Amino acid sequence: MKAVVTGGAGFIGSHMVDLLVEKGLKVVVIDNLANGRLDNIAHHKEKIEFIRADISDKSFDMSSLFTDVHYVFHFAALADIVPSIKQPNKYHQANVEGTLRVLEASQHAKNLKKFIYAASSSCYGIPDTYPTPESSKIQPEYPYALTKTVGEQYVMHWGQVYDLPVLSTRFFNVFGPRHRTSGAYGAVFGVFLAQLLNKQPLTVVGDGEQTRDFTFVTDIVDACYTASQSKYKNEIFNLGSDGTYSINYLTKLLGGDVKYIPRRPGEPDCTFADITKVKQKLDWSPKVSFEDGVKIMLENIEQWRGAPVWNENSIKEATKEWFEYLS
Repeated sequence: MKAVVTGGAGFIGSHMVDLLVEKGLKVVVIDNLANGRLDNIAHHKEKIEFIRADISDKSFDMSSLFTDVHYVFHFAALADIVPSIKQPNKYHQANVEGTLRVLEASQHAKNLKKFIYAASSSCYGIPDTYPTPESSKIQPEYPYALTKTVGEQYVMHWGQVYDLPVLSTRFFNVFGPRHRTSGAYGAVFGVFLAQLLNKQPLTVVGDGEQTRDFTFVTDIVDACYTASQSKYKNEIFNLGSDGTYSINYLTKLLGGDVKYIPRRPGEPDCTFADITKVKQKLDWSPKVSFEDGVKIMLENIEQWRGAPVWNENSIKEATKEWFEYLS
């Protein structure tokens, strides 16, 4: 069996590669290394085929890579909120045009069993219901969320019109080793762990009582693999931890001093996936508790040794456009 993983050198994609190699699949990774790192997949150097390329680049003909592929895991995308507001065309190109090109290439696969799309819980915006089911209103708040939503619509449409065996999986607040540290101003775990390493206070946005459905990365890729082996197609599944946890609780688990900084606009007070559907249809449930996941992050804290060390002033400077655009 053979699989293509787009964005396979990235945070989540590289963990998908880990699992597929463990399962004995031949794996082709396509990544332009805009966000991914070769270090994330270096331990599979002799076992996988790596193609450095941009899936949205029309001069890159990837159809031949897909002819004998059985599974496609489409994880390649640009993330982050403010950059997407500043550069919506760039995000459309990567997240929408890129998805369309991967779908077109997948049509060349003679024996495709499943196309798995990595969607985003940001499609729900600030939800009306918690836990949030797949049937909730779609109301993206910024271009990143919109482009991921449009990408999902293309995927589901390809399933309907071209009978491609597609599934869309909406990720909620994924964390784990290799968690990215870039962005404006970076993801919460990367920020906190770099601060811990440098004995700086943890900068908590707002009062810290906002909660997030922190889901460990190995659970996410396990769910994607389980979905790929299922009989279902043309379905959308939330993937979450079955819980929601406050930032204050996270800082308690991590330890260290805390510094509270102004709350950012446009962010929900809570993210919390209703995963009833995936539990019932795929007989899947998360295995790594939040507490155990945080413990694993602390055990791997040296991975964030070279990450940016943020403080109150540098965060204020890095996020001033956040307040400008979303207030």
